[in-house]
Amino acid sequence: MNKFWNWLANPPVNGPAAIIFIRLMTGGVFLWEGILKFVYTNQGVGRFTKIGIPFPAFAANFVGSFEIVGGVLIILGLFTRFVSLPFIFQMTVAVLTTKIALYLGTSPLPLPPAPPQVGIWAVLHEVRADYAQIMTLIFLCIAGPGSKSFDAKRKGSA
Repeated sequence: MNKFWNWLANPPVNGPAAIIFIRLMTGGVFLWEGILKFVYTNQGVGRFTKIGIPFPAFAANFVGSFEIVGGVLIILGLFTRFVSLPFIFQMTVAVLTTKIALYLGTSPLPLPPAPPQVGIWAVLHEVRADYAQIMTLIFLCIAGPGSKSFDAKRKGSA
């Protein structure tokens, strides 16, 4: 456990400064999606209710708050791995709770506006943003936040 904690707390910070663009994309998406959960009920409590998440009001507010705070932390490159790992879990849950029903044609959410609307091709089309978020989070866990990050400043490397 100590080895994992050390890995989690000490991401590499010698990566190229250009990693900031990955952080801006990934963190930015979480930031605005978190805000949307509070601004539009159909994106927060309403969506969580439709897909059967327990305690939808609490869950939507918790997830929305985490996305806002976590998105800002990723943008800043601060506590990158601490935030990225729960986001990977969250994105996996999001895919499982929405895309399986889309595949089966039983989704309580609106179907895509144009074909394919159900089945594997609909899932592959609709999962693209989730897939991109998961892959960039894995990248940040492996490569670290880059040299232009608060994690680098925290470690005294910048």
